[in-house]
Amino acid sequence: MADKTRPQFTAFIGPQRLAAGPLAEVALAVMQAARKPVAPPIIIFSDATGQPIDLDLRGTERDVIARLPQPAPDPETASDESAEAPRGRGRPKLGVVAREVTLLPRHWEWLGAQPGGASVALRKLVEEARRANGDLDRARAARDAAYRFMSVMAGSLAGFEEASRALFADDRRRFVGLVAGWPDDIRDHVVKLAFSDRAEP
Repeated sequence: MADKTRPQFTAFIGPQRLAAGPLAEVALAVMQAARKPVAPPIIIFSDATGQPIDLDLRGTERDVIARLPQPAPDPETASDESAEAPRGRGRPKLGVVAREVTLLPRHWEWLGAQPGGASVALRKLVEEARRANGDLDRARAARDAAYRFMSVMAGSLAGFEEASRALFADDRRRFVGLVAGWPDDIRDHVVKLAFSDRAEP
C-alpha cells in the first residue's frame, strides 16, 4: 500500500506504466529502462499534481539520487529542529512562514481586535476553512491532477473531449465509461488520480 504521507510518482514508457512509488524508486527504474537501445519516450508524473517532471539521470545511481528534489517539510509534522536555526520573522519552531497579506483597512481593524492579534486570527480562519472545505479541495485537486495527466497521455485518444467534460462535471460513471477503451495503464491511472479517495457513488 502506498504511503500517502510521502509524495508518490508514476513513470510511463509509452502507454505502459513502468514504475510507481517514491521518487527515488521511480527514478532508478527510469534510469535502467532508458539504457535500452530503443526505448519509447518515458515520462514521470507527480501523482499529487498530474504534472510531468524532469530529472537529470546522468551518472551513477548515487548521483541521480543525490540530485533528486527534496520534498518540502510538512509544517504540521515539523520537528523542533527548526528552532535551532537562526531566528528571523515568524515562529520557526511551528514552521510559520512570514509573507505579505493585502487587506482592506476594515479587515485589518477586525483582525487586530481578535484575541491573539491578526496572525492568530488568520491562522484560525484558514484552519476552519480547511476543515469546512477539505473534501471539496481534495476533489478539485484530484480532478485537476487527472486532467493534467490525461492531457499529456490521452490528448489524442478517442473520447478525450467527452471524458474531460465528464471529469469536470464530476460524472464518475460516464467518465469511466468513456475512458474504458483507452490503454489499460493510462485508463487505470487516470481513474485512480481522479477518484481513488472517494467512495463509489
